Amino acid sequence: MPLIRITRPDTELSHIEVPLYSCRVRAGFPSPADDFIDKSLDLNEFLIKKPAATFFAWAEGDSLHDIGISQGDLLIIDRSLERKHGAVVVAAIDGELTCKILDIRRMQLLSANDAYPPINVADKEDLLIEGVVTHSIRKHLVQS
Repeated sequence: MPLIRITRPDTELSHIEVPLYSCRVRAGFPSPADDFIDKSLDLNEFLIKKPAATFFAWAEGDSLHDIGISQGDLLIIDRSLERKHGAVVVAAIDGELTCKILDIRRMQLLSANDAYPPINVADKEDLLIEGVVTHSIRKHLVQS
């Protein structure tokens, strides 16, 4: 999954709180709604733990579709996190960025779509793991 348009958040993130309801929203059968807001949630605080080590990228392609990352999702990537086996990472291979699952045991970058073969990285001299994907954000409303 190649990436497009990489940006960094401001190191001084503005503090914006939005209402957070105390009830959960069912995705199955409807339930009676609670009529009160329990607290506020600051999305910067929730999504970005280390602003100076965080950057954003738009996902392109469908190689991670089976784990819920699709074309056009906004990825939040943290450079400060340890690159562990099984983590979704952003890697630069020969200067080109891609987003894959890190397989340390076999020294491969894996897709989550059977249409894409693993990328062997054991012999890659120009490989850099840029960071670990912590969140992906999907837009559901298409505006015309």
